[in-house]
Amino acid sequence: MRIPVPRPRSLAGQLFTMQAVLIAVLVAGYALFTYISDRSQAEDAARRQAMAVARTVADAPSVRTAIHTEDPTATLQPYAVDVMRDAGIDFVTIMSPQGIRWTHPDVNQIGKPFLGHIEAAQKGGSFAETYTGTLGPSVRAVTPVMEGGQVIGLVSAGIKVDAISQRAQEQVAALVGVAAGALALGAIATYVVNARLRRHTHGMNASELSRMHDYHQAALHAVREGLLMLDGQYRVALINDGGRELLGVSGEVVGCSVADVGLPAPLTGALLSSEPRVDEVHLTADRVLVVNTSPVSGGERRGTVVTLRDVTELQSLMGELDSERGFSEALRSQAHEAANRLHTVVSLIELGRADEAVAFATAELELAQDLTDQVVAAVSEPVLAALLLGKTAQANERGVELVVSRESGGLDDGLLPQALPARDLVTILGNLIDNAVDAAQGSVGARVTVAAYTAAGAAAEDEGPGAELVLRVSDTGSGVDPAHADLVFQRGFSTKPAGPGGRGLGLALVRQAVHRHGGTLTVAESPDGGARFEVRLPLKPAVHDAVTGGRV
Repeated sequence: MRIPVPRPRSLAGQLFTMQAVLIAVLVAGYALFTYISDRSQAEDAARRQAMAVARTVADAPSVRTAIHTEDPTATLQPYAVDVMRDAGIDFVTIMSPQGIRWTHPDVNQIGKPFLGHIEAAQKGGSFAETYTGTLGPSVRAVTPVMEGGQVIGLVSAGIKVDAISQRAQEQVAALVGVAAGALALGAIATYVVNARLRRHTHGMNASELSRMHDYHQAALHAVREGLLMLDGQYRVALINDGGRELLGVSGEVVGCSVADVGLPAPLTGALLSSEPRVDEVHLTADRVLVVNTSPVSGGERRGTVVTLRDVTELQSLMGELDSERGFSEALRSQAHEAANRLHTVVSLIELGRADEAVAFATAELELAQDLTDQVVAAVSEPVLAALLLGKTAQANERGVELVVSRESGGLDDGLLPQALPARDLVTILGNLIDNAVDAAQGSVGARVTVAAYTAAGAAAEDEGPGAELVLRVSDTGSGVDPAHADLVFQRGFSTKPAGPGGRGLGLALVRQAVHRHGGTLTVAESPDGGARFEVRLPLKPAVHDAVTGGRV
């Protein structure tokens, strides 16, 4: 049989119990201290009161006169009763110097010896003490009745301890009421505070909170994806190692506004948005990120959780896949055309026109070979040559003529440095050509002109000729509005309807790759009436600005 183990109390419950016990102990201690203090003060007050009454009686002339009579009790007993009633004390005893009572609240005790110490009073001194007499324990004062320097009598006035205790109990009753009220208020305040704490800690105990914190820290540093948490004022509340790497931030950013971190404007706008973002693609200086945001709310907006995924390699591979898909479509189309031409040759042979069949086949081969020779002669670098051949076939399928400019040349095999990988070159030139073909398609005399050559740029005068790779793509489309010259390179900007995969990413990727290699990207009006995009890439390593990513 499994014995259920009781779950430890929550942190809020433990704090409530501790605070309630603490308040109760403090109130009880204060009540005890006050009771003892009040009782001591009551006894002191009783001694002072008894001493004042005793001295007043001893100094009364009528008392001295009565002492010299044959029966002092007859005069002094009524007087003592009146003093007790008026002064609010329990007894006033007037006695002879030898301690024989002349007055007493109990008339049966008159004539009997006084119970208590009187030696000091017999010598002319006054004192107070607590003593148990015929009326029980009492606080009493004893003082002499003096005449001519002689002690002719003694006066004792006192208050019973029970009466003093009664006075203290009345004060304690009031104190207990105040203490109970303080305890109740403290308990209510503690309950309210701990109820709020219980909501914030979700009823977990200290060990559970500690364990959750350990898991939290381990998860933050273990995941490779970026995690960013913003508070209600869009300040960075938390960022993990992956988030720092993907966003390219360094230093302490926790507590800073996300607008001051130095992120690209579109990404900053997405993080500042109150609406959730799902799988949005954003570009930083070196990466392509998929961003998801989710608001954290509990009756009110408490912040935003942002997840970041690096799809730079994936995006590059997708670009290559799109190119390969285009090549495949071009090959399929060309295969279809080749089959038609082959059928034509076969038919001419069957008709006995062999010479015409040979001439037809030779003309087709020469046309294809001329195109290959033209591209290879202008650009012998294999990656660029293969890309241009493939894009030429794709453009032809869409009714656009792709022309390699005569100024192209000087791009020999092995010219490109290792710092400029073929993948980035395909991203730059491939997206520029695709964008130009989209713009030129449907225009009169649709044509895209590509130029690729080396030049000695102004930024590389000390590096000798051939220090820069120039890629220029022009089209016969509608061109770029000068007002949108800067916007065309931002992610999401496009003049065409969005397709299934979205638009406005190609030129943004081009700019990212160009800036990553320290190059420049410009757009101007083409002589053909459309747009002309020009990229200049240094063929040797360049110094980069750490903030902007541009060339210094």
